[in-house]
This record gives sequence, structure tokens and C-alpha cells, in this order.
Amino acid sequence: MRQVRHSAISHVGRVREINEDCLLSLPERQVWAVSDGMGGHAAGDFASQTVVETIVTAPETGDPGERMRAIRAALHEAHARIKDYAISSGLGTVGATVVVLLLSEAHFMAFWVGDSRLYRLRNAHIELLTHDHSLVGALVEAGELTWDEADHHPQANAITRAVGVGDELEIEKRRGELQPGDRFLLCTDGLNKYIGFDELQAELVASPIETVSQRLVQIALDRGGADNVSVIVVDV
Repeated sequence: MRQVRHSAISHVGRVREINEDCLLSLPERQVWAVSDGMGGHAAGDFASQTVVETIVTAPETGDPGERMRAIRAALHEAHARIKDYAISSGLGTVGATVVVLLLSEAHFMAFWVGDSRLYRLRNAHIELLTHDHSLVGALVEAGELTWDEADHHPQANAITRAVGVGDELEIEKRRGELQPGDRFLLCTDGLNKYIGFDELQAELVASPIETVSQRLVQIALDRGGADNVSVIVVDV
């Protein structure tokens, strides 16, 4: 199995009373995920935990294709469970964003729904590997905004996809080759609304794995920390 190191941290922030984010680190299975719940208090908390729990219980196999299919099936199961919870409890919209990173010997695979993000630092250059399923994300895809501009747009929080919301769950995926030295960052929007691409790149270049996640969360807290903030960094 390819050698990896990681660090992870989740913080409630300076304003919220409950942390609706949920992290998953399974280095022995080469799987990491962050999920950001929506629906207020216990509902958002339930949604993000449900997403993570279903990934944990997905069947483990050595075959990369089967591992991908198992995680996709887990996300669809979470979608159904969250919808059932929202109906049975008489709540309105309950859901969660998620981004999942899965590593094999030669490749990475990513699944995501919503606006939680996956970045890659390679040769000291940062690249956003996902794109937000949001109103402003569509403007970025159309070339009308940059991602840094989108993060400060008045409608930055208006997402268009979430696990548990809508009839059919649309999961986006991306895969690519791994290179030694690749550094991946998974985060909820509580981080990227406070730090732009250039500064994020500089921090990922400069900080060792032991302190990088704490450093990034502290930046968000120092700049207001109005949302829950969650970070996982994975070094190949």
C-alpha cells in the first residue's frame, strides 16, 4: 500500500453553537472525507454524521473499481436515510455536502456533492480538483467569476446539490494519476471563504503535515470564523 500521512481538524468556529461538520479519516483504507451538514442544529449534525457513517460501513475490498462503487452506493444510502429522517421528523430541508478522496497505488478518485472542496498541491502549484455545486459555482464555470470572487459573493452559500435533498442524488467524480509528493486538501466552505488561492498555496507549501491543518483552521478563526471549519490534509 502506498505510504501516506495526514492531519485533520474540525472546529465549531467563533459564532455557531453546534458543529455540523463531520470528518472521516481511514488511512488504513486510503479514504478521507469531509461533510458539512445543513438544516440547523441537530438536523445538520445528523446529516453529516449519516454521510460519514455510511462510508465507514461500505464494504472494504482491494479492487479500486469495487471500492469506488461501494462509496457511491454508500452516498446513495445516506441520501435515502436523510430524506426519510426529514420526512419522519417533520423538518424542511435537511442535507449535507460531502467530498471524498480515495487513493489506490497509482490513482486518486474523488466524489463530491455540494460545495465542500478538494485541492491538490503538486510541484508547489495549487489546483482545485472539484467545482462547487452552487449558484456562484455555475457563474465560475461560465467564466463570469473567479473562485476567489465567488467565495465573497452574496449568494456564496446557495448550494444546488446536497446529499438528502431532491429526488435523485447526482454525484460528481474525478480521477487522476498520483505522483509522489502530491498534497491533497479536503475542506468545508468554512475555510475557503477566508483564504484565497494564492495564500492557500503558500500555506500548503510552507507548513509541515504535523501543523498544516491547525494552521489553516486558525487562519479562518482569526478572520472571523463565522462558520464551522474542517480540514484534512493528505500527503502522498
